[in-house]
Amino acid sequence: MQGLLPSIIVLGLAALAALRLAVTRRSSPERVQERLGAARALALALVIQGIHFAEEAMTGFHERLGALLGLPGMPFSYFVVFNLMWLGIWVASVPGLRSAREAAFFAAWFLAIAGMVNGIAHPLLAITAGEYFPGLVSSTFIAGASVWLWLQLRSATQPRGSE
Repeated sequence: MQGLLPSIIVLGLAALAALRLAVTRRSSPERVQERLGAARALALALVIQGIHFAEEAMTGFHERLGALLGLPGMPFSYFVVFNLMWLGIWVASVPGLRSAREAAFFAAWFLAIAGMVNGIAHPLLAITAGEYFPGLVSSTFIAGASVWLWLQLRSATQPRGSE
């Protein structure tokens, strides 16, 4: 369980931030084009996140993260199930964004935040390790796609009460 702690903390904070955004922002009915743009950005980001997950899985991220932090590795089965579950949620969220479903916005905000964190964390992990760290190559791509997704989500939503 200790090996899961860093991921639980970081992703938990990202989920809380995504929940806050999903609760405090809404997409009004007239923002159809903006929601379509957000759905396209989400689709691209989830494809790149799938590539990022594959890079991490093939290069041992689940073991190396814990080792770098002096903790046991994350169980591979947990790592795989967790990532596949979120990829499935994001696939289901693409049409949900188009129809302004709040749960889809939560999922999309979560990917936007977690993807940007990946773009910062992986290079820092590589610097700390003094070498390539699993997920480093694709982290820059998921970070870029996540910034685009963030911008599209901001365009598709507005603070509640400002309608």
